[in-house]
Amino acid sequence: MNSPLDNKRYAGPSLRAERVTKSFVTGRVRTSVLHEVSLELHAGELTLISGPSGCGKSTLLAILSGLQKVDSGEVFALGDKLDDLGQRELERFRLAHTGFVFQGFNLFPALTALEQVELPLHYLGLPSREVRERALRSLDEVGVAHRASLRPTELSGGEKQRVAVARAMAKEPELLFADEPTSALDAANGQMVIDLLHRIARTHGTTVLCVSHDPRLLGHADRVLAMEDGRILSDQRHTPELAPGRSNQEISSL
Repeated sequence: MNSPLDNKRYAGPSLRAERVTKSFVTGRVRTSVLHEVSLELHAGELTLISGPSGCGKSTLLAILSGLQKVDSGEVFALGDKLDDLGQRELERFRLAHTGFVFQGFNLFPALTALEQVELPLHYLGLPSREVRERALRSLDEVGVAHRASLRPTELSGGEKQRVAVARAMAKEPELLFADEPTSALDAANGQMVIDLLHRIARTHGTTVLCVSHDPRLLGHADRVLAMEDGRILSDQRHTPELAPGRSNQEISSL
């Protein structure tokens, strides 16, 4: 098996699930969440998993990102079988190769936007100068470099989510996972975030997996997997409805 830290730009499917099944037990009640789900995801694409609340899409994302174990089936990320990795190896894999964006932003109240983005880079052991350069570059890419010195209470919802995207991308991950990234945002900021995620997939060759029940996103992904009752019902590819190209100054006005 390859070392998980040696898989930079793996040539095969970035993520692969084979007949994945998952249940949760509460007391004496067992609830089946995923039923033999199989899929393959590739670099450079934004894939959206859509479906109603409770259909299993967030559980599938957690399993594909290594945050949860499967009951049966197999999951491969960048060529490595996740179940074959020990806990420490799995943590190192996520640190080195994955980024996460969540509905609730998950920003630290006491840190500035710049410090939020720098934090995971310090865990990678990068030199301080490179940490600062990467963080500033990522903030500029998402259009909030001018807000670098501000804390979360001084940022709008859209700005908070863009800081979260910058934090995820500063590590230059091959895999980017977004769990309901637009549900707390208005239409304009939701559109901006999904366009940013799509641009990241195209320009960085990143595999971007987004789960959402937000119907506004259906036209903005390269691929849409529709889920219901723990199963993938359809798999559609199409040309995304991208917003016209915007400069960082225009992005910053949102």
